[in-house]
Amino acid sequence: MAAILRILIVEDDEIIRNLISTMLQRKGYGIAGESATGEEAIVMAAELQPDLVLMDITLSGKMDGIAAARFIFQLFQVPVVFLTAHCDDSLIERAKGAQPLGYILKPFTDKDLVSNVGLALYNHSVRKKFLEAGPIGDPKKLSTVLDLVLAMDVRGIIVYYNTYAGRTLELPPGEILMHYWREVLMLVNDQTGEEIKDPVPEVVRQMLVIMHEFNTAMVTRNGKTRKVSATIRPVKDDTNELIGIFMHIREKTPGQIRMAAAKK
Repeated sequence: MAAILRILIVEDDEIIRNLISTMLQRKGYGIAGESATGEEAIVMAAELQPDLVLMDITLSGKMDGIAAARFIFQLFQVPVVFLTAHCDDSLIERAKGAQPLGYILKPFTDKDLVSNVGLALYNHSVRKKFLEAGPIGDPKKLSTVLDLVLAMDVRGIIVYYNTYAGRTLELPPGEILMHYWREVLMLVNDQTGEEIKDPVPEVVRQMLVIMHEFNTAMVTRNGKTRKVSATIRPVKDDTNELIGIFMHIREKTPGQIRMAAAKK
């Protein structure tokens, strides 16, 4: 028996969202989840790994559908079909970075929706054979790894965080997503307490990897301090264009801390 294909619906109009859900379920599709904002959709796409995202271009959150779709496809390789009431040349040009597999113009019929979804799913099944591994790794592993993982845009604004990061930061999603990374945590020298220079501008400018392996601590907004190692590196799309920054923070074990102290 074939697996039920699961769709993530991203639409800020609740009536349209419910209509899409009903149309898809009538045709045998499963609903992976629903979201009204682009920033939430990125996290949901990583955690739920839907077979397809239906993405409205105009959303009520801090990120529009095109920006969200670009991160969803380039980071996690989940295909996207856009929903839009407008489809002019400038919009299409901007949307290319998300490599969408279709546009559904509003208002649409159930035939429009189902035919576009079916074609997009088929085209992605062909395309994914030629895709390389995602630039930040397997989304399933990122979601479950016991390290703090953040993906940011080129300004250092957080667009994705994994489950462990959410537990460690002890902040609601609205105080993490779409905030500058230094608003949710700090990296400091654990010997002097001095704040470590923000690595994001240097990573963007030089396109290099910055690592802090020694004498590094993470301080969260709740005041908790942990000795860590941190890696900050550029994230490029499949055309080699910089799309964001990846930050991986690993808490040091007691054994590692003792070993470092013994070397001093």
